[in-house]
Amino acid sequence: MAHAPGMLPHRPDRPRRLAPPELPELLELQTLAQLGGPMLRQRLLCEIDVDGARLPVHAYQLGSADPQAPAVAYVGGVHGLERIGAEVVIAYLRSLVMRLRWDETLHRQLEAMCLVFVPLLNPGGLWRGTRANPNGVDLMRNAPQDAEEPVPWLVGGQRLSAALPWYRGARGAAMESESSALCELIRTELLGRPFSLALDCHSGFGMNDRLWFPCACSAQPIEHLAELQSLSEMLDQALLHHRYIMEPQSRQYLAHGDLWDHLYLGARSASPSQVFLPLTLEMGSWLWIKKNPRQMFSRHGIFNPLIQHRQQRVLRRHLSLLDFVGRAAGSHARWLPQGDEREQHRHRALARWYRGRRA
Repeated sequence: MAHAPGMLPHRPDRPRRLAPPELPELLELQTLAQLGGPMLRQRLLCEIDVDGARLPVHAYQLGSADPQAPAVAYVGGVHGLERIGAEVVIAYLRSLVMRLRWDETLHRQLEAMCLVFVPLLNPGGLWRGTRANPNGVDLMRNAPQDAEEPVPWLVGGQRLSAALPWYRGARGAAMESESSALCELIRTELLGRPFSLALDCHSGFGMNDRLWFPCACSAQPIEHLAELQSLSEMLDQALLHHRYIMEPQSRQYLAHGDLWDHLYLGARSASPSQVFLPLTLEMGSWLWIKKNPRQMFSRHGIFNPLIQHRQQRVLRRHLSLLDFVGRAAGSHARWLPQGDEREQHRHRALARWYRGRRA
């Protein structure tokens, strides 16, 4: 007898047990998949064993099926403790799904581009309340590349033990199912296109909201500094009074095994002419603790706004960023710098982020 996904077989000696899909985020995604109908294409990337059940990792796509159309990937829930990252991505997906019925402007946008969502990459970590996945591996330290320079102890990724944080996995082991599934999705749905963007939503770093770009494994400037400088200037012009600090991650610390480094460097090697710009949103969770110091005594409170009105404010603020990223990707031909302009943008970027260091 076949059993429905997320259910354990019924045994007469014990009551049938519901599996962890009772997670609010998974229930919300099930509802959105139904509301989106045929326009919201759903794909099962993998399933994760946790506490006797199997949790799904789904991707959702809206928009053009043209492989040459620009694309954006929105990713959340890479770290199970950082619930707010998944909630931001789900809230934006919900906004789009609810607008499908009436928003003609949205339909025109989707005719010309593709939006890819992985709202909850690490459901096992979310279920258990851990940063790592159920195997104890930090998915954002799980790629095979090592940093070119020394990294901070533990934080930069370690192979000592899964009992310690920031564990990369055993040396030579295959990437975790979640990491591998995300990389395969990005390669197939984004990296073959002339232009693509990714935004990975996290929390838990400092007092400010930061937008990081590669590389975490090296302090050297990357090839697409001019494009990132242009994007940053547009952000300043379009989102007035925003509080994002855009910078290479290496300005804060270096790390082994960053998934976006892995994907960006792979894209540069495979298709140098294509532009792939991965960004990581690091929401400044210390600000939430400052406003509500009691949160520091909660493992979840260190990484998430626990007061409802503050969570709603966080969602409202960052939804504007997600919308901006989609519009920027769809309009990339209008702002990507070329020729002398590109060189000027690159010089400004080097002076801003690398203090004149040249690649």
